[in-house]
Amino acid sequence: MKLRESGMPEETYWESLFNVRMIFERMKIDDSLKDIVELGCGYGTFTIPIARRIGGVITTTDIDPEMVARTASRAKDEGLPNVVCRVADVLSDGFGVAEESQDACLLFNILHGEDPVRLLTEGAKTVRQGGTVYVIHWRHDPKTPRGPTMDIRPHPEQIVSWARATGRLAPVSEVLDLPPWHYGLKLTHAA
Repeated sequence: MKLRESGMPEETYWESLFNVRMIFERMKIDDSLKDIVELGCGYGTFTIPIARRIGGVITTTDIDPEMVARTASRAKDEGLPNVVCRVADVLSDGFGVAEESQDACLLFNILHGEDPVRLLTEGAKTVRQGGTVYVIHWRHDPKTPRGPTMDIRPHPEQIVSWARATGRLAPVSEVLDLPPWHYGLKLTHAA
């Protein structure tokens, strides 16, 4: 499943668009988490810093072999044995982890795909009850320097609606401001 408008810019520029430390602090992504799955590793922008924080394994899946190779190379260079990188389409192949085995799932800048409810459902399947699906996305603002077109860029309220439509997820946070260009939501895998 290649997402609409999912091309990546040059790595240094891409990484300049995020304040990763602040995002982790505001979303409470910390060493209380053990095992995490991530959809869309890109250059490892979030994968690598998370691997340094958690006590378990981060399993990241991307459909683009070049992105997976870059993330795997960065993990190796930084001596991070707790990063598992997979080339796969999660909608046909899954995340490569057992159902309800993860503390968290990361769906960052990905819910502009054609079937966001299915993406959220697949993410929810990986997370144990009480676990968290973390979502960040570009603000619905045409002034952002990147991101999908406004017609497919979701508002936070749309994401909450899609989460509820999964029958598995419920919001556990208000919309989190993640300046300069993003917002975030925390969703829990409810019984």
